[in-house]
Amino acid sequence: MMVTTGQPSPATRIGLSDTRLDTDEIVTGALDDLTTAPGWHRPILLDRDLLVLVTHGHGTAELDFRAVPCRPGTLLRARPGQALRCLGQQLDATVVSWGPDALRGLDVDPDAVPAHRQLTGEDADAVISEVSQLAVDADRHALVPAAAALLRHQLAVLLLRLSLLPRGEEGPPPGAEAVTFRRLCREVERGYRQTRRVEDYAAQLGCSVRTLTRACLAVTGRSAKQVIDERVALQACRLLAATDDPIARIGRLLGFPEPTNFGRFFTREVGVSPGAFRAAREQPLPVRLVRPRPPADSPAPAGRA
Repeated sequence: MMVTTGQPSPATRIGLSDTRLDTDEIVTGALDDLTTAPGWHRPILLDRDLLVLVTHGHGTAELDFRAVPCRPGTLLRARPGQALRCLGQQLDATVVSWGPDALRGLDVDPDAVPAHRQLTGEDADAVISEVSQLAVDADRHALVPAAAALLRHQLAVLLLRLSLLPRGEEGPPPGAEAVTFRRLCREVERGYRQTRRVEDYAAQLGCSVRTLTRACLAVTGRSAKQVIDERVALQACRLLAATDDPIARIGRLLGFPEPTNFGRFFTREVGVSPGAFRAAREQPLPVRLVRPRPPADSPAPAGRA
């Protein structure tokens, strides 16, 4: 059973996917608490930050349409807005979920946590112990108001420990270009529904188009225009896979008044039409012919290009 830091009665406790959760609540639960439909027939869109620690079984997690092999000790860090699906016979995991205000005032950066790690040795022992203790305390003190502070600090310690794990090839590139790239990603996240023009983002950041392109090439090997378009394509994939919104409406939400323009854009970026992508959304990733590239602001899972 999932638990929260608030004080609902046991009969009215709410699930990990429940939108009534407060923005400062920390929730622990099981993998199946994330979805109301058994079997994970298609991805879900996350509305909270998550840590997923696999405790039993083998399978695959699909995070923003990238397959991550899962076995005991696999750790996933997922963000609000990402598309997630977990597949595997008897794949069990402990899930820690928190709202945007849960860590307010604490000196911790959740985005410093790697998106995917296979924990081993002392790292695995320490993380498993802290996740287990957090879950136990959340359950034991679910109706105690003072427990909220305890869980906040436990979560902060856990995230700090995870941020110190060796990053390997995911290490951030040094220099001013990495800073420029991160600034661009923040602006794109705010504005990709309104504009895909590099010139607009250069004006917002007070730099030249050449500076943005140089920064993107240095960090990702792709141009600024490609980075922007990939973010739009990713959002289209998320909405096509996890919602039943009409394709034309999704196109309009992303700045394409004409469905034909959206269709051409999506096909160019992803390799299949929006309709074909939606039709394949219940298929596991290994049988899909084409997958979108990762967003500019999300590191690729380890072992994936």
